Amino acid sequence: MENLKIFTQLISNELHLPEPGVENTLKLLDEGCTIPFISRYRKERTGGLDEVQITAISNRLEQLQEIAKRKATIVKTITELGKMTPELQKRIDDCWETTPLEDIYLPYKPKRRTRAQVAREQGLEPLAQLLLMQREPDPKRAAQRFVRDGLTVADCLRGAQDIIAEQVSEDERSRNQIRSAFRREAFIESKVVKAKKDSDEAQKYSDYFDWEEPLKRCSSHRLLAMRRGADEGILRVSITIDDDEAVQRLQRNYVRGNGACQRLVAEAVEDGYKRLLQPSIETEFMNQSKEKADEEAIRVFAENLRQLLLSAPLGQKRVMGIDPGFRTGCKVVCLDAQGSLLHHEAIFPHPPINHRMQATIHVQQMINEYQIEAIAIGNGTASRETKEFVEDAISNSLCESVALRGPLAVSQKPIAKSQKPAVFVVSEDGASVYSASKVARDEFPDEDVTVRGAVSIGRRLMDPLAELVKIDPKSIGVGQYQHDVDQTKLKHSLDQTVESCVNLVGVSLNTASQHLLTYVSGLGPVLAQNIVDYRTTNGAFTSRAQLKKVPRLGPSAFQQCAGFLRIPEAKNPLDNSAVHPESYHVVEQMAKDCGCSVSDLITNKVTREGIDIKKYVTAEVGLPTLTDIMKELEKPGRDPREQIEEFEFDSSVQTIEDLHEGMELPGIVTNITNFGAFVDIGVHQDGLVHVSQLANKYVKDPTQVVRLHQHVRVRVIAVDLRRQRISLTMKGVSGN
Repeated sequence: MENLKIFTQLISNELHLPEPGVENTLKLLDEGCTIPFISRYRKERTGGLDEVQITAISNRLEQLQEIAKRKATIVKTITELGKMTPELQKRIDDCWETTPLEDIYLPYKPKRRTRAQVAREQGLEPLAQLLLMQREPDPKRAAQRFVRDGLTVADCLRGAQDIIAEQVSEDERSRNQIRSAFRREAFIESKVVKAKKDSDEAQKYSDYFDWEEPLKRCSSHRLLAMRRGADEGILRVSITIDDDEAVQRLQRNYVRGNGACQRLVAEAVEDGYKRLLQPSIETEFMNQSKEKADEEAIRVFAENLRQLLLSAPLGQKRVMGIDPGFRTGCKVVCLDAQGSLLHHEAIFPHPPINHRMQATIHVQQMINEYQIEAIAIGNGTASRETKEFVEDAISNSLCESVALRGPLAVSQKPIAKSQKPAVFVVSEDGASVYSASKVARDEFPDEDVTVRGAVSIGRRLMDPLAELVKIDPKSIGVGQYQHDVDQTKLKHSLDQTVESCVNLVGVSLNTASQHLLTYVSGLGPVLAQNIVDYRTTNGAFTSRAQLKKVPRLGPSAFQQCAGFLRIPEAKNPLDNSAVHPESYHVVEQMAKDCGCSVSDLITNKVTREGIDIKKYVTAEVGLPTLTDIMKELEKPGRDPREQIEEFEFDSSVQTIEDLHEGMELPGIVTNITNFGAFVDIGVHQDGLVHVSQLANKYVKDPTQVVRLHQHVRVRVIAVDLRRQRISLTMKGVSGN
């Protein structure tokens, strides 16, 4: 890797990490190793750096590599202009920050034909230098020598001033001086466009119709809201400092005395500031503040996504999935323990059709026939009403004597108490996106979108991670201004988050979909599809070693993926663990030394506790790996996710009109932002627990207090019926 030593020192200093660990991490990344693989299986080489630290190293490496490419372009351009010097080359070589690098390049950067360029073409640069020296008692007489081709003295002086103005705007010292002023003093201002003030679309930005605050205190969500308002033509947003004071500061750098030359230079400096320098630095700070806001919004989104993907799974149970609705009915699907579709139909228990009795019988029949163990209901329209209907259908199962006319005239067996399925409400965000996607069409080519959506709801209960990876994270509904932030950075961060979660949990090699396998370390779409094809042709994998027979899955890919793939039915129990095949020989040696099999070693705690792992340390296998192996032998293939919990809304509250101040209610956290958490309390409109209401202490980051889908208790502190806004608090509420 080029610049390895420089990159190591820079990253080590910036992230406060030891150089040997950083250097080895950079080498591993350069070799094509993934972040999950490095953090899990190469702890000896990295010094035990965790996934967060390795991700930070990887991200910074990408930035430095982009800067290196930019430097190569800059050097080439300046060299071709014939203006490269050893001093300039050294300054560029030593610079590894974007802003200073662009400042160095600015005077040489090809640009459109400016007023200063026109003046230079007219031969006025020597006059500009004379004025800057400020030794001419009569600048008009000095300008007389440059009068030609129709130029007047006034034209010459104006041209010279244009050159000075551009020099001031491109001078590194001047730019840094104004940057410092912006950094210390800048205010961000937002004003409504008068013509749009009374429009309906403008009202959501009413807080920013006349807004001003120091830029350094502006939170990411406020800045992104103002930027969105500006993009929609409703707001005008600017970043300002005291221009008069800034001009005076600059003039002190260039103006010496009070003669005629000095006045011309002072005018040129003011023009350079207002026409060139101030707009340039304002744009720079607009971009920087946007980047900072993007980073914060992306961080919040990624953390929410991580929590969502790692939501507690129900596991392999026979599930009924219901996509609730009023007029169009409820779409019901029955799935087996592997998530395969067994049956689907529509029922109409709610108004306006109100076939509640028939719907009840059908639900009971499906529960009995398909041995349903759990029911997943989407949390959208008619969710609470459907949950109540289903619970009534289960509790009041009909006896055999019930007789109906028509196709429902059948004997109905009551649901056995031992078979009574648990009922869960799950998020249906993104289910409609999935149902219309290519992935869904490939899975269910003969079913319509309503059936696919209900299947997705049912599968989310069984394994949220396996199902949600099929959906674009931006459609899952846990982001903050996700469509306003840098889409490339957002995708990169979310892809890293999905990859991290998939590899943390591990993937069942024989049941995982092609889409889920795509995110396994070292695979990707092509190898994932090849694994599915091999599985289809040759049957289930019986060992990890069989992966080597998959087309195009070479030694490197095997090394990266094998430890994250599980085979529950494998002959070798290690194939269903996070122990990497490269370390099997270590476990086998332990078992041999203990006089037992690997299976016995896993099941016998006393035997494991008697092992001195220091005896197995080698040049390749150190204590970190051995410690991980022992933890894995204790619970092979353990799922790091929590156990799922049932939840009930307050039955006395159905709509926002039922709420009153002081009411305490159970709720589910549906989204987390850096200004607070949104909580579903069962009234079809989430309430906001502002960050100041999360706890009886200062909370900087809401994710330190709450997590996505957490069951909480809240108290209502305000209800705005006109704007459909609910304000909640968790402070002083018992049960949290």
